[in-house]
Amino acid sequence: MDLYKSMAVSASGMKAQGTRLKVISENLANANTTAETPGDLPYRRKTVIFKNELDRAMDVDKVRVAKVDVDKSDFQRRYDPSHPSADADGYVLMPNVNSVVEAMDMREAQRSYEANLSAIDTARQMLTRTIDILRA
Repeated sequence: MDLYKSMAVSASGMKAQGTRLKVISENLANANTTAETPGDLPYRRKTVIFKNELDRAMDVDKVRVAKVDVDKSDFQRRYDPSHPSADADGYVLMPNVNSVVEAMDMREAQRSYEANLSAIDTARQMLTRTIDILRA
């Protein structure tokens, strides 16, 4: 039945957005994590890459996490000559995490999760109404 298929597709979207939220949380938690010694690299921001995947048994395209990758953008540099990981010029490499970008991504993941949840709820209500009609 198509309603079950729509619920399965939405559930795959919720799972993918849950992974995305976990990665965003990790990025935010490590936004100020520096290297321990000069020459080492700080935390590097992670990103989630989605892909569609055909579920042949249900004949639907579901979303799944293809991989969690790293953002290869440049690290930030902050002048702090007293920091243990400062280089010879007194600069410390900081993670390439922008908390504002992460907050926007988090909000987008939340909205997508809620939209999928709403689609599941609507399909469930339609199934319940159909069963009620068939019983009568």
